[in-house]
Amino acid sequence: ASHRRPTMTETFANLAIERDGGIATLFLDRPDKLNALHRALWHSIPEAVAALDADPEVRVIVLAGKGKAFCAGIDLMDHAQGLGGGGSLTGGEGSAVAKRRQLYDDIRAYQDTCSSFANTNKPVIAAVHGACIGAGMDLITACDIRLASAEATFSVRETRIAMVADVGSLQRLPRVIGDGAAREWIFTGDDYSAQRAREVQLLNDVLPDPAALMSRARELAATIAANSPLAVQGSKHVLGFASRREVDANLDYVAVWNAAFLHSEDLGEAMQAFMQRRPPVFRGQ
Repeated sequence: ASHRRPTMTETFANLAIERDGGIATLFLDRPDKLNALHRALWHSIPEAVAALDADPEVRVIVLAGKGKAFCAGIDLMDHAQGLGGGGSLTGGEGSAVAKRRQLYDDIRAYQDTCSSFANTNKPVIAAVHGACIGAGMDLITACDIRLASAEATFSVRETRIAMVADVGSLQRLPRVIGDGAAREWIFTGDDYSAQRAREVQLLNDVLPDPAALMSRARELAATIAANSPLAVQGSKHVLGFASRREVDANLDYVAVWNAAFLHSEDLGEAMQAFMQRRPPVFRGQ
């Protein structure tokens, strides 16, 4: 049914949903891997968001992470064969063109995971503690509001592993923090503090610790949930009207770009260096 109600017993792989009135908190729940996104999570996130979107009792979604960190990015070990071996993200065989087409389709599907937070009618508040790296940034830049605890760190890490970020950060981060700051973050791959993230307006607020963070996220969500859902959801739709088309066109472009250029010698070196726990040596080939 389109209005099925997710419950604590309704399971999505490596996710946990907690409810409080009109607030649904969606936790990334893979704490042993710092909530790194493996294939199961890439697929379960949009399924869970779709279920929450279809539920009229849900007025606000809070996105958070279980354990020590919000999200350590893509699970490189889970994807190492596809990234390092010239195949698709999900495996696959065939001609060079067939492999590129499969990679394009994989990237578009992974983009949809992050875009699910931008495209849901419900406002989404990201509550970040600990590390928010790579794909974690793709997730939170698709949310409406971002909060963090003081120890949180943020990094668009892809250039450090010889990749052009392709699931949302390049499209959304400049819209949030401005062009100059976004280029610095993207080109360097450096770690930035919650305080710096607040200065460049990635964050609406920084809280002293994770407990205070969740308290503030729920307080803000409750304030939003008390308003007319028609007006709140209509406002989200109108605010995103122009950017949705531009972002999607740019997402499609980067998917084509990476289908052509992702599998460089540098990427293979990055995967080897990661598995051998050594710094990579890039040659630009």
